[in-house]
Amino acid sequence: MARSTFPRDRFDDLPDASGRVGAHRAEKPRLRGWIVFLWAALATLVLIIVGIFGTLVVSGRISLGDDAAPAPSASAEPTTPAVVDTSYSVVVLNGTTNDGLAGETRDRIVAAGWPGTSVETGSSDSTDFATTTIYYLRDTDLPAAEGLAQTIGGAEVAQSDFLQPTDDPNTPGDESDVKRLIVVLGLDRVAGGADGTPAP
Repeated sequence: MARSTFPRDRFDDLPDASGRVGAHRAEKPRLRGWIVFLWAALATLVLIIVGIFGTLVVSGRISLGDDAAPAPSASAEPTTPAVVDTSYSVVVLNGTTNDGLAGETRDRIVAAGWPGTSVETGSSDSTDFATTTIYYLRDTDLPAAEGLAQTIGGAEVAQSDFLQPTDDPNTPGDESDVKRLIVVLGLDRVAGGADGTPAP
């Protein structure tokens, strides 16, 4: 055992039988470095977990208790009510090879209350248009487009500026204010598909 280099004091003069001579000069036990590191790492890990959990609770991603609000159930999107609005002008285009289909559809629209002068017919650039579609311009035109679709026995509706009037700056009026619906008749109106057989 290494000899102590401390100067003698009164505690060194105790009787040998007490066994306490120089006890106050005993070396302090030293913790090993890896134990200190282990405790520091454990404390850091606990703090990180508590912090993440607290953040999730505050942000509402985790709800404590049984009083959590139930998740909203999926529901069908509200449908726009169809309105038969005869103030709209209608253009009916035949997108098939079945001659006379546009005229038959026009007659059906006029019979539903549209003025004859407000419904025009023509041929589409395509003769193999798949699905009968009604095109409308503004969001506010959607109910009228749905109503026209019901009038002609069903059709898809889509928002587009296809064949919609545009304003002419050389005229005093605003031609783009005209309310117009465009009907393109497709092969779904023909019983035999593309062979031109009329639907029953």
